[in-house]
Amino acid sequence: MVEPTNALIELSDSTAQLVERAAGCVVAVHGGSRWSSSGIHWRSGVIVTAEEVLERDENIKLVLLGGREVGASLVGRDPTTDVAVLRFLPDGLPIAATAGATSRPGQVVAAIGSYEGAPLASLGVVAYNGAAWQSMRGGAIDSLIRLDLRLSPAAEGGAAVDAFGRVIGMTVLGPRRRPLVIPASTIERSIDQLLTRGRVYRGYLGAGLQTMRSEQAAGSSRSPQGGHGVLVVSVDPEGPSARAGLLVGDIVTDWNGKPIDRVRDIMRLLAAESVGTTVDLRLVRAGEPATLKVIIGERPVT
Repeated sequence: MVEPTNALIELSDSTAQLVERAAGCVVAVHGGSRWSSSGIHWRSGVIVTAEEVLERDENIKLVLLGGREVGASLVGRDPTTDVAVLRFLPDGLPIAATAGATSRPGQVVAAIGSYEGAPLASLGVVAYNGAAWQSMRGGAIDSLIRLDLRLSPAAEGGAAVDAFGRVIGMTVLGPRRRPLVIPASTIERSIDQLLTRGRVYRGYLGAGLQTMRSEQAAGSSRSPQGGHGVLVVSVDPEGPSARAGLLVGDIVTDWNGKPIDRVRDIMRLLAAESVGTTVDLRLVRAGEPATLKVIIGERPVT
């Protein structure tokens, strides 16, 4: 048997200590799934967890470090950023020490969850730390952080912790079950809105849109010059687009003078700050150019 070196023993001990320190602010969340997920004590009495795995709004139970069970109530959800906020009586539970998402690819990171009050840990590295991106549900995520580690489903909603013991964000399972981090700055923004209003506001155009493939746009008699734009396939009769006169079959080519190529371009522009603003749309209607002014509404609660 090969004896471990002192350096390896020190690394192992340091990693275990890192997990022990950070695990105090991580809880198990029973929210209706087949298995529990995890959550982070982000502010005093406020738990952040992954919205996607929280299946019910009532009868939510937390298991704290050591196995003590407490009840929690749902404050609100933001499906666009995968953030849900819970309230509970903390009774001395440590609060997470958070940090900005400054980790570089290759830096060590621990994914820390809780399984029935016992720490659940995975060790790996930051595989990628890229620019801001937009989730499939239209949420603005401040950085695309991918992790090279195995994330247990029970650890989803738990803490991504750097080598200093700081929580850089919440671990979630993204497309193809690849571990991602929702950065601390994104979580803070969602928490502020959820605590204040119970939900996150999004702009609402009130139109169903479809991205036109380049060959469709280039070959269509209705296509705009240059072949870009999105096709209007439906209009909410009570929504902002209907009031402005947008019609099914219109092609939206520009938004306040900026070219539109994909539906995602418009989703990105419908952030909370867009509500109540007036947008100049440039269109192609029946092969002819047209313009409309649309006052962006607030997305209805569904």
